[in-house]
Amino acid sequence: MTGHDIRRPGRTEHSRIGKQSTAHRREFAAPAALVQRAHTDVDLFTQWMGPRGTTVRVDRFDAVTGGAFRYVVEAASGGSWPFRGSYHVVTPGLVVHTWEDEDEPGVTLETLRFVDLDDGRSVLEATSTYTSEEACDAMLASDLDAGMDEDFERLDAVLNESQS
Repeated sequence: MTGHDIRRPGRTEHSRIGKQSTAHRREFAAPAALVQRAHTDVDLFTQWMGPRGTTVRVDRFDAVTGGAFRYVVEAASGGSWPFRGSYHVVTPGLVVHTWEDEDEPGVTLETLRFVDLDDGRSVLEATSTYTSEEACDAMLASDLDAGMDEDFERLDAVLNESQS
């Protein structure tokens, strides 16, 4: 599989909803429960999170209601990006958590809905709400869509392997 070309749209749909929020929609060739597990099981999560060529070091990963996470995406060249957040709700079909890049100010509230479709497929419907309209503008200007598409391309491979 080749890397995502940011000049071409990926399979994830991104849209602005309101002044401070974005919506993201992506279909997967896997049941919703498995897609959710890939977001809440540390062993699966570390296989797809971050750009190709990076690894994820996990300091904390308690994907349960009231839990928290902290992980660092590390590049072979030495760069690293630390992230942290708190899980507000983790139930079948739903994860609500905060997400924060420790190197950037501001916390994002993310709501992830995992919904089964026909033929063993599912859809992830995510809403990200930022602290301000400016923070939302900055995230949209940051090539968020290409980064998310690359992560989800990696997730497709993990899901395919998990179903084999």
